[in-house]
Amino acid sequence: MARAHDALALSTELAHPFSEAFALASVSMVEQLRRDGQDAYDHAQAAVTLSTEQGFPSWLAMGTIVRGWALTALGQREEGMIQLRQGITDLRAIGTELFVPYLLTHLAEGYGALKQVDKALDALKEGWEETERTGEHWWKAEVHRLKGDLLLHQSTLDVTQAANCFRQALDVARNQQAKSLELRAATSLARLWQSQDKHQEAYDLLAPVHDWFTEGFDTADLQEAKALLTELEE
Repeated sequence: MARAHDALALSTELAHPFSEAFALASVSMVEQLRRDGQDAYDHAQAAVTLSTEQGFPSWLAMGTIVRGWALTALGQREEGMIQLRQGITDLRAIGTELFVPYLLTHLAEGYGALKQVDKALDALKEGWEETERTGEHWWKAEVHRLKGDLLLHQSTLDVTQAANCFRQALDVARNQQAKSLELRAATSLARLWQSQDKHQEAYDLLAPVHDWFTEGFDTADLQEAKALLTELEE
């Protein structure tokens, strides 16, 4: 996060609008990864404003997408989904394929928040197909994890398949040494096990992943993991 802000400060100092738009969009994406809705919104809005003024379609689209995600995170879900869909459409219209699988998972997450599970699963399926087509696998663990979460919110629960999705997410994250995504997957599986009264197994899974971290304890992921560990100890 500090490096991202350093890049933004440097781009502002250089008075180079394209670099500043890139930096603003990048900072907003880091904040999105941290699940920091308000800061992501502020920097995405700045990216949209600057990109509109200067005519930077790629950073305009990316800023629109992150702004849409932030609005859904802040409770303005309908408006957020409109902007998410528009941003993804605009990004594809200029031929951009990078980050599309990642962005489609946020679209799926938004549909899930609106309890439109079928649309959410369709967006995830499209994201998976894009991952396989382009080879952009860095967010693959989250595709598995989010699918598992959505399966638990269907009218007919599929607990076994959801658990399998969480395990697949864990395997992918571990193979990629992606600790943040491993934490998310471990938290999801531990929460499921908690609901099945497997408290010790859940604690033994989650505690080592949580304890690996030495910073970032103000982030939503680590706070949720810590809260779950506290519940499991009771």
